[in-house]
Amino acid sequence: MVTLQKKLLAEVFGTFWLVLGGCGSAVIASAFPDVGIGLLGVALAFGLTVLTMAFAIGHISGCHLNPAVSLGLCVGGRMPSKDLIPYILAQVVGGIAGAGVLYVIASGTAGFDVSAGFASNGYGDLSPGKYSMTAVLVTEVVLTAGFIYVIMGATDERAPAGLAPIAIGLCLTLIHLISIPVSNTSVNPARSLAVAVFAGGGYLAQVWLFWVAPLVGGALGAVLYKVVGDDNC
Repeated sequence: MVTLQKKLLAEVFGTFWLVLGGCGSAVIASAFPDVGIGLLGVALAFGLTVLTMAFAIGHISGCHLNPAVSLGLCVGGRMPSKDLIPYILAQVVGGIAGAGVLYVIASGTAGFDVSAGFASNGYGDLSPGKYSMTAVLVTEVVLTAGFIYVIMGATDERAPAGLAPIAIGLCLTLIHLISIPVSNTSVNPARSLAVAVFAGGGYLAQVWLFWVAPLVGGALGAVLYKVVGDDNC
């Protein structure tokens, strides 16, 4: 039997990996001279972090790596409510640790400026495409709801066995392809807080939206899947 302590350690490391891999691709590699991976590469990197960790720790903790996922699965009856807060705390710790390692690496080159964003999320002037707060709020709620819906469907006992990590990783890639220009893509409060802690300023002041919107979206996605996918509803 896997203890709660082991589950939490898995969530710490998994969220560390997500922030280091996903945000690291944006900070270090997206605009690297001549061979930068660009928006497509960053989107794929985020998807790959979840896909790889889902295979590595899915059998230990469920590989949530995201407070909105944990809340959604709790609302959907997939995890006990008593584990929700410990999971969220573990994800926050892992995310900040990942951002800390990324900061050490990224700051090792001349011209690095953490206040330029550090892959943080934002709206208005801090949105990559200068999208309004309303546009960002709607984007984050809807895309998080879709993400949770896919997670619950892909991990349903009636779904094809062993393929859930692929579906979930590709879904997160798609979400980034849609929303990087809008909000720099959160759908994950732990990821948003982790880099905003280092970027500071307006990014940290706006991080509230990237907690509220994904958590609302996560709950909505779970309710929607229960209505559509639960034979007992």
